[in-house]
Amino acid sequence: MKKPLKIILGLIIAGSLGLNIYLIKEKNVFRQDKESFRVEEVLDGDSFSIPPDQTIRLANVDASELEFCYGQEAKEGLGKLILGKNVRIKKTGRDAFNRLVAFVYLDDQLINETIIENGWAKYASGGTKGGNETIIELLKEEGRKAKENKVGVWSEKCYQRENPIDPACNIKGNLGKHEHGEKKTYHYPGCSEYERTVVELDLGEQWFCSEKEAVEAEFIKAEHCFKNYQKP
Repeated sequence: MKKPLKIILGLIIAGSLGLNIYLIKEKNVFRQDKESFRVEEVLDGDSFSIPPDQTIRLANVDASELEFCYGQEAKEGLGKLILGKNVRIKKTGRDAFNRLVAFVYLDDQLINETIIENGWAKYASGGTKGGNETIIELLKEEGRKAKENKVGVWSEKCYQRENPIDPACNIKGNLGKHEHGEKKTYHYPGCSEYERTVVELDLGEQWFCSEKEAVEAEFIKAEHCFKNYQKP
């Protein structure tokens, strides 16, 4: 065999071995929870990165975007827990952004649970493969208790039925899922569902002082609003 051909074959074999090692690590280490990984950077309240360039998303946890209510607090809380420390990662899958979704442990502490327990983020269903029912029930229960105790994102800072800053600005702008994407609606006093409608600032919902403001922000009047708005 000519020398250049040997070199080419050697490179192919080396590359194949390297790929196999990566796939084995991806398949076994994360899933079987055998190694710990140093947290290099906390990105927000429910995700962080480990070397060399892998983003981890906490399973069944949904923190606010950084610009919304409690987004920065959630990031700071997660950072105090794990930044610069070694954590164990139990992979459950990947999300739409190709991030590893996982249950994360610091020693025996389940970080997903701590985040939800402190109200830094909400419990989120779905996205977790079978075999983790006990953990999921635990996280769901912690989410229920956090809401009941009105902590973090469930406190009046983020979860509001009345506007504590300016009560006169009492039009509620809400976000909901729709078959064509996100649905943005507003409710004013007199709408049949107004009293039961909550403004969740951690989701990006907001208060408006007038219908004009709501419309300019691309919100539409809720279907059950039959009366004309009367400003108090």
